[in-house]
Amino acid sequence: MRALPLLALVACLTPMAASAEPVIFAAASMKTALDEIARDWAEDHDPVTISYAGSSKLARQIEAGAPADMFISASTDWMDQVETSGTIKDGSRHDLLGNALVLVAHDNVKTAPQDLPEALGKDGFLAMALVDSVPAGIYGKQALTHLGLWDQLSSHVAQADNVRAALALVATGESPYGVVYATDAHAEKRVHIAATFPEDSHDAITYPVALLTTGSDTEGAKAFLDYLSSPTAVGVFEAQGFSVKH
Repeated sequence: MRALPLLALVACLTPMAASAEPVIFAAASMKTALDEIARDWAEDHDPVTISYAGSSKLARQIEAGAPADMFISASTDWMDQVETSGTIKDGSRHDLLGNALVLVAHDNVKTAPQDLPEALGKDGFLAMALVDSVPAGIYGKQALTHLGLWDQLSSHVAQADNVRAALALVATGESPYGVVYATDAHAEKRVHIAATFPEDSHDAITYPVALLTTGSDTEGAKAFLDYLSSPTAVGVFEAQGFSVKH
């Protein structure tokens, strides 16, 4: 495997200490949907500040004391790690969303995962988020291993810092194929879904959310958390391809 440098940050981390707004740490795959929800929210409420990155990076920042008010992870494991550190407010954690894992292509072609070794050839690369730390990469490695493809493809994997960076590699044509969430494919018109991985090929993709003790605007964050279950927010999530946990 080779690691590619991050093409661009999904979002610039705002200086937290200077913000009087609730600070939300959210998995990069949520950006399209959560940005729209935050805009709707800001029409009648004080705005929120959202920082997007891979769940692993955000979890480590929270453990290091980053002043965030809420964390939405694309992995229960990384939320478990944050909870173990003692920074989650009691009773606030619950599962918010679900997602699916897909193979995307730069060209509009249908390619079964089993056909990837031939489709990539000698020089093609498969874009994935970091396979040992970022949830989308972990799920992708699980799926390829389950299908008996990982040993053949591991040397063709181009790893990116988060799932949106992997998506960008396919959107720009730098990689012909990539493994991302279905919602990422929905958000990027320059890629096409080539195949959907079987649900039983990887762990269930669940997005837990929790309020944190490290922030400074608990009430504002709680109000925004409640809004994420409103009909307006649920409609945005579902339109972007998420399944909403009830």
